[in-house]
Amino acid sequence: MKTIAVLTSGGDAPGMNAAIRAVVRAGLDKGFKVMGIQRGYSGLINGEIFPMDRHNVADIIQRGGTILRTARCEEFKTEEGRKRGANILKTFGIDGLVVIGGDGSFAGAQLLSKLGIATIGLPGTIDNDLSYTDYTIGFDTAINTVLDAINKLRDTSTSHERVSIVEVMGRNCGDIALYTGLAGGAESIIVPEKGYNQDELCRTILEGKLRGKMHNLIILAEGIGGAEKLAKKVQDVTGIDTRATILGHIQRGGSPTCMDRVWASRMGYRAVELLQEGKSGKVVGVGNGQIIDMDIDEALAMPRKFDEKLYEIAKALSY
Repeated sequence: MKTIAVLTSGGDAPGMNAAIRAVVRAGLDKGFKVMGIQRGYSGLINGEIFPMDRHNVADIIQRGGTILRTARCEEFKTEEGRKRGANILKTFGIDGLVVIGGDGSFAGAQLLSKLGIATIGLPGTIDNDLSYTDYTIGFDTAINTVLDAINKLRDTSTSHERVSIVEVMGRNCGDIALYTGLAGGAESIIVPEKGYNQDELCRTILEGKLRGKMHNLIILAEGIGGAEKLAKKVQDVTGIDTRATILGHIQRGGSPTCMDRVWASRMGYRAVELLQEGKSGKVVGVGNGQIIDMDIDEALAMPRKFDEKLYEIAKALSY
């Protein structure tokens, strides 16, 4: 193996640049020629490929987003599109590819590996929804962004004695809501994995008011969604002024935390090691505080496990 490449695909996540930096510099350190692919699989199909050196990744570890840009690519979902991508990689003399992204990006990497391209996946998504790894790049930064917003909302909610419903990202995974709800002292955490009862929620709010609570904070995962509708329902039933805040894409931005930078760097380095060892069809992640890797087929087939114990703790401490 002489030449490797790196791309970012799907939604951006803080820490992706740290991973890119690690792949490029580790690759150069081990004697590879390293190429960058812009705009994910879309850029791959269009041949947006360029050589990268240490200068290309200087001063990026602290930056959010991805310097390689990212895009969705419907064409790559077709057999013809994937074959075209594999042929372009071979045309550029690229022997190995590191894909940084979520489950959709991994599915593309999985199919490329079956076409003879050595591929390694790194988990880059704020959602923390990949079952095989305890931690995805970007999750820690995202939950700290949400926590900062919650702290600010609590100030104004207390002043006005309001109920605040904060809708956070995560698709069908409730981890962002669960972690920030616990850390932010939310009275209620609503996640797709557990659901909720509107009448019970309103009763909890009224009981809190009787105990002298000045405000109520409800964290709602986007997998359930409908923050505005829920706010109206709560206000109609309880008579308490209720406001909905949808945090949106600010959760994807910002300078990555120390944790995101360190794990992204370690994962990127391990990805290059695997390519050097001649491995393909692998994903890198975190398990029990250590860097792990496994077959991509196995990783994508793993059912997702919700942290029931953490949810139990959060619920017990919310009253």
